[in-house]
Amino acid sequence: MKNKKLNTNQKLLSEIIEIVTQGKPQIAQAINIRLIATYWHIGKQINEYILKHKRTDYGKQILQSLSTGLTKEYGKGWSAKQLRHCLRFAETFPDIKIISKLWRQSNWSHFKTTYLKIY
Repeated sequence: MKNKKLNTNQKLLSEIIEIVTQGKPQIAQAINIRLIATYWHIGKQINEYILKHKRTDYGKQILQSLSTGLTKEYGKGWSAKQLRHCLRFAETFPDIKIISKLWRQSNWSHFKTTYLKIY
């Protein structure tokens, strides 16, 4: 009886491992798509705010201020440089429909190194 229970547990474990293994690439792709869309929307918001308020001279100050606030709220990953990447991303691809055709094939790192020339 103990061996039968062990075999059942092993089978269940094996099946669940297979489900997770099959789901991981889809999960990663979904997260990647949402990440790229989020960064595009952030860049668009920053761009609209800076242009709408005629604050181009203060762009660096705005990015630094946003970086400080976002880092305080969410932790690492929100440097002024990252926000410049988001801004440049929205400028490079002004219509989200353009990137929606590419995001299934690329990740954020690929977009940054291929399309965004920020130093």
